[in-house]
Amino acid sequence: MNQWMELAGGLGLFLVGIILMTDGLKALAGDALHRALSRFTRSPTSGAFTGAATTAILQSSSATTVAAVGFVGAGLLSYPQALGVIFGANLGTTVTGWMVALLGFKLELNTLLLPCILAGALAQLFGRGRWRAAGLALAGFGLIFVGIDAMQVGMSGLEGRITPDSFPENTWLGRLQLLLLGALITLITQSSSAGVATALTAVHSGALEFEQAAAMVIGMDVGTTATALFATLGGSAETRRTGYSHVVYNVFTGIAAFLMLLPYVALWQWWAPGAIYQQAEVALVAFHSLFNLLGVILVLPLAGQFARFMLWLVPEAQEQFTGHLDKQLLKDPAI
Repeated sequence: MNQWMELAGGLGLFLVGIILMTDGLKALAGDALHRALSRFTRSPTSGAFTGAATTAILQSSSATTVAAVGFVGAGLLSYPQALGVIFGANLGTTVTGWMVALLGFKLELNTLLLPCILAGALAQLFGRGRWRAAGLALAGFGLIFVGIDAMQVGMSGLEGRITPDSFPENTWLGRLQLLLLGALITLITQSSSAGVATALTAVHSGALEFEQAAAMVIGMDVGTTATALFATLGGSAETRRTGYSHVVYNVFTGIAAFLMLLPYVALWQWWAPGAIYQQAEVALVAFHSLFNLLGVILVLPLAGQFARFMLWLVPEAQEQFTGHLDKQLLKDPAI
C-alpha cells in the first residue's frame, strides 16, 4: 500500500511542478508570448517552429494550443497562422521526456534541486515583479525531479508485483488497448507530460516492456487534444477549426506512430541488438520525438490541403436570409 501511495504522491508532485513551472514561465513571458505567436507565424513552417519553441519553453503543449485557440477567438491570430503552431506544439512537448530521461534517471538531480525549491519559494514570497514569476518557475522545476524520484521509489517497491504481464499483452490488440489506456490517463491528469513521465518510470523499473510503454505514449499524445477541444466550446467557426485541427492532426500522427512502432524496434535491433531494452527510457523518448518530428515534416507541405479539409469539416455558419444569395449581387446592393 505504501508503494502505491509513494507512486501517487510522486505523480502529484510532478504535476504540481509542471503547473508551477508553466505558470511561472507564462508570467515571465508576459506579452512576449503574444508578440512571438503573432510575429513568427507568417507561414505554417514558421508557425511550427514557434509552436515547438513555445511549448519547449512553457513545458506544456496544452498551454500553447489553448493560447492559439484563444488568440484565434480574439482575432489576434488567423486560423492559417494558428495551424502551424498546432503542428509544432507536440514536438516541443517531447523536451519534457528528454529532461526526465536524461536528468531525472541518469543524473538524479532531486537532492541537488531541493535548495532550488526553497530559493524559488522565497523569491515568490518576498520578491517583486519578474522575480516572483522566476521563483515560481524555479520551485516548479525542482518539484518535477522530486516527483520523479518519489515515483521511482514507489515503482521499485512494486517490483515483482507489477510486471509486463500485469498489462495487456505485447500484441497488436494489446498495444491498441494500451494506447486507449494512455489516452485515458491523459484525460484524467490533463497532462501528457505526467503520463509520459509515468511510462518512463515504469519502463525504467521493468514494469512495462518498451513496446507496451510506447503504445501508451502514443495514446497520451492523442489524449492531450482534449484540453484544446474543451477550449473551443461555444467558440466561433475559426476557433473550433483550430481546436479540431489539433485533434485530427494528433489522431493521424497517432495512427502513423502505431504502425511504425514495430519497424522502429526492428531498426534498433538491427543497429544495436538488445540496446533498446537496456536503454528503454532513452529509446522511448527518442520514439516520441521521432514520430512527432515526422508528423510535422509530412504535414507541412500539405498544410493548404489540411486547411481546406478543416474548412469543409467546420464550415462558416451562413446567415438565414442571405447565406444562399449569389455573390454577384454584391455589385448591386439595391437588388
